[in-house]
Amino acid sequence: MKIYNTMTRKKETLEPLEPNKIKMYTCGQTVYNDIHMGNARFYVVFDAIRRYLVWRGFDVNFVQNFTDIDDKIIAKANEENCDCNEIAERYIARTKEDLAELGCEPATKNPLATEEIPAIITLIEELIEKGFAYENGGTVYYDVAKFLSYGKLSGKKIDDLEAGARVEVEAGKRNPMDFVLWKPAKPDEPKWASPWGDGRPGWHIECSAMIREHLGDKIDIHGGAEDLIFPHHENEIAQTEAVTGCDLAKYWMHCGILTTDHKKMSKSRGNFFTYREMKEKFSPDVMRFYFLSGHYRMPMEFNDEVLRAAEAGLGRIKTCYENLIFAENEAAEAGIFKTNEAELNEEARNFEKLFVVAMNDDFNTADAITAIFEFVKFVNTKVLVLESTTKDFIFALKHSLSALCEILGVNLASFNSEVSTMSALDIESLLSARQEARKNKNFAESDRIRDELASMGITIEDTPSGVRWRKN
Repeated sequence: MKIYNTMTRKKETLEPLEPNKIKMYTCGQTVYNDIHMGNARFYVVFDAIRRYLVWRGFDVNFVQNFTDIDDKIIAKANEENCDCNEIAERYIARTKEDLAELGCEPATKNPLATEEIPAIITLIEELIEKGFAYENGGTVYYDVAKFLSYGKLSGKKIDDLEAGARVEVEAGKRNPMDFVLWKPAKPDEPKWASPWGDGRPGWHIECSAMIREHLGDKIDIHGGAEDLIFPHHENEIAQTEAVTGCDLAKYWMHCGILTTDHKKMSKSRGNFFTYREMKEKFSPDVMRFYFLSGHYRMPMEFNDEVLRAAEAGLGRIKTCYENLIFAENEAAEAGIFKTNEAELNEEARNFEKLFVVAMNDDFNTADAITAIFEFVKFVNTKVLVLESTTKDFIFALKHSLSALCEILGVNLASFNSEVSTMSALDIESLLSARQEARKNKNFAESDRIRDELASMGITIEDTPSGVRWRKN
């Protein structure tokens, strides 16, 4: 397996720190609002990566934080005249609901910043002791100049960053690039006791503390959105490595941005759509399928048109799966593959191999989905056209198609449509009733059943070998 490492800017062979185990951390939400579609893409991408690693046999310890204390959370609480905890708890719960609908499996652990205060304070104390941080008036700063390899992830140089600064150096700072590890409390804001006075942690320090507390000094994969490379991940590296003396992560992975009108989607720009807004128009599985239809490192343009295209593409896969269900029920009971079926089954396995090759190449879900589409084309043109097949053969194809989609978190067995409430046997029962009505020349009843099925998106085809149905 190959992973593109942001740190080295090249693909590298995945070699875990421990055999068959992966320690993985990604930066989660600051919980003051519902997730927007750019956030949703990030969550879906790393869920798919984790799923594939698990499918390949790795024991994945996946930690994904929630930032539950922040200026924006405080502002939201003041706006609603409530406690910060109420805001954080509300949006953590809503985020978890949204992610479940998008097919994202729960992380092994979701640490909260407010629960990690002791670990954060300990880490800051160590940084001060080693000379990488200093306190001034109750504020603790990280001394960027002391970390000689600062900028190694982003490629930025301290001298250039300082020369480009357009504001005066903040009072109390030694250098313009120094950043806050601990800030003193303001009136009526949440606060915690510390050796430097009551206050709360800066943003960057929480992730360093959480990783160390729950995964150790060094992890296999650190992931996040592309816009976190600088300064957030750069600062994490500086904080952690100054104390531990070893690389924070072996592989750094970053998800590309989502754009609207070719501009980055973000809450600060106001050009974002929340997941909850979009699910009024498109189902969660369609949104997930769209996010995985592009390579995770590349930017993606977001609009209704691309989602409609994703909906049509996913519909083709679902229709193929439904037709396999029908074919399985219609297939002969023979348990031994026929000669041509054995050959076709071998051909089908080639698509599984193409899927694995794609995913092994830096989790290329776009090419993996292309392999699934080729599989669907094969089923439609070489299998479903056969006059007779065996149940074992059709079951093998149905299971393979379902399994490949399931690796990506696309569950073909649960549809957001009328068909999802009906089994293939239910549909066949209606088809049998229609055939009986036609036999008795009760064409009004026959037409009624046909129209009922059509209202559920089911098209009936009368063929020489019997009635077939498919979902539109």
